[in-house]
Amino acid sequence: MKGNSNNRPKGTFFIVSYKGFLTTLFLFVLTSISIFAVSYSTLQHNLRSTTIYQALSDYKAQSLFYLMNTENHHFSSSFDKNFSPPPLSSVALQLATNIRVADARSLFGSELPGFSIFDSNILLAGQGTNYTNIPHESSPPLESISEERDLAPQESKKYEESIPDKKSGQQLNGNTGDRKVVYIYHTHSWESFLPLIGLQGDPIADKAVDNKTNITLVGKMLGMELQADGIGNEVDTTNMTQKLNEAKWKPNRAYTMSRSIVETALQKDKDINYLIDIHRDSRRGKDTTVSIDGKPYARIMFVLGEANPKFEQNFQMAKELHQKLEDKYPGLSRGVLSKKQNSKNNGLYNQDLSSNSMLIEVGGVDNNMEQLTNSMKAFSDVFSEYYWKAEKVDAQ
Repeated sequence: MKGNSNNRPKGTFFIVSYKGFLTTLFLFVLTSISIFAVSYSTLQHNLRSTTIYQALSDYKAQSLFYLMNTENHHFSSSFDKNFSPPPLSSVALQLATNIRVADARSLFGSELPGFSIFDSNILLAGQGTNYTNIPHESSPPLESISEERDLAPQESKKYEESIPDKKSGQQLNGNTGDRKVVYIYHTHSWESFLPLIGLQGDPIADKAVDNKTNITLVGKMLGMELQADGIGNEVDTTNMTQKLNEAKWKPNRAYTMSRSIVETALQKDKDINYLIDIHRDSRRGKDTTVSIDGKPYARIMFVLGEANPKFEQNFQMAKELHQKLEDKYPGLSRGVLSKKQNSKNNGLYNQDLSSNSMLIEVGGVDNNMEQLTNSMKAFSDVFSEYYWKAEKVDAQ
């Protein structure tokens, strides 16, 4: 009978299926190309060392030595005998999709409220640093930041005792003279510390804010330490609460306000080469305090914005400073953290204004003046080494 499927030539079904497969494959390839074309601008922005470094940092150098050992057994002494290389499939998956097999956050991202820390990446982890204790930024309403307290008496005494004697500064490496090469500022100048304002041990971390006794004291201390080390600097102590209120801006525009302040400083003084924005973490003392050789310190963390076009240069500086801190003051650095740009994070932090720009979190709400000044002395020590080394390289 005409048209009966039993009368179809042999192989017809195979041909129809093959054509269907080709059509499906063509549509898949076309869709993939379209998606790639649409997202290319975002891809080329994100596919840089933040992604690659995150993918490879978990495996460190041991993987490389393990591979080299297959050709030269002398490299076997460079890695743990129990070490096994990561599956190539998981590394390839992470590089291609940014999905980390051992990290559930990479599957859910910021789609769920509890996974908001997905916006941050630990590029270098200090002792004990993980995604459960990375810096947390609090932004209390400006109307709640109204008091101007004096420094608590015992903290004031510690502050006076810690001021370096300018005449005793050895300045072994050199002196910038009248040139102010470092600019220190405070985007969130209201950030304070509970012990400094007489609220030591208060269970409410959000109380650690003040318009007078605050993070600017830490900036001043760093400025004095750098000056004693022969590095000229300027410390900005602008009351950011007042500036934002005058402009009728909310706290989330603080970086826009501080940007105008830094840009003005850069225009006025062409000698400025380093920018340091000092903040304090909202975490409690157990995460932000360390004892080194019997002395208490407020721990430091470097924060980088992934939206910064000068990210690579700033990351290299933060990486070297972190390593120097690890070598001389083990445990002082909490590591290097990068943050994406979104509705919650600035993602830039004005770090595009200089390839020598950094944001550092110094301590948390529970740190006192002794811990803070010890940290600034240590940071000045390490930064001075870094600065004079860079100066010699530039001179050569």
